[in-house]
Amino acid sequence: MTADGHLATCLDVVKAVSVALAGVSDRRAPGRRPGQYGLDLVADEAACAVLLGRGYGVLSEESGLHDADRELIAVVDPVDGSTNASRQVPWYATSICILDGAGPLAALVVNQATGTTYQAERGGGARRDGRSIGPASTSRLADAVVAVSGLPGRHLGWRQFRALGAVALDLCLVADGSLDAYLDCSPPAPGAHGPWDYLGALLVCREAGVEVVDLAGRPLETTDPVARRTPLAAATPGLLGELRARLAAAPVGQ
Repeated sequence: MTADGHLATCLDVVKAVSVALAGVSDRRAPGRRPGQYGLDLVADEAACAVLLGRGYGVLSEESGLHDADRELIAVVDPVDGSTNASRQVPWYATSICILDGAGPLAALVVNQATGTTYQAERGGGARRDGRSIGPASTSRLADAVVAVSGLPGRHLGWRQFRALGAVALDLCLVADGSLDAYLDCSPPAPGAHGPWDYLGALLVCREAGVEVVDLAGRPLETTDPVARRTPLAAATPGLLGELRARLAAAPVGQ
């Protein structure tokens, strides 16, 4: 199957999740574990039905690893930013990354509230709503507007920061130049985010020309359901280097 074929499947997943969410009457109803909502489970069932039915293995935040022996694995967060979704804050997404033996192959991140769509194929660039994207040119932290996950323990010297609440969408804002960097404020070990949180946006960022790293130096490409990472992204190498240096001096998560 071509990259376009994989992206078409991902779009079908997004549509299935949208239909499923439309049928949820109580968005704040709890799920089966702390931090999970009923809407997460409904969305997961819809997403997995499409992906498994098309022959993919699946790693989902909500239901774990399915059919791991299949050639292609779809890493999916059916509702990235589910707390936002539960409160009707229009910043939550379905994020999907298709992986083959060489790593991320195709990715789609769609804001389920607004329809804004980010997509990327390995070697094929990145797009927002069909238009090619690239990062800002900001090279100094003092000039940067930075997205954070969690509460920063201190000020690192950025111009401003935003805590938006959906990792995949936050990273995509770095890819398209809307923001200058993204910082996970959890301690580097073990980290707060599973691969479903960032892999879709990872390929979008890479294809847009944005480097994404783990603060502890671990590989970000994984289908291990218990793996956790602490991602950091920046628009330019200079900005990334400055952020890493300041975090090494005094990590915000400690």
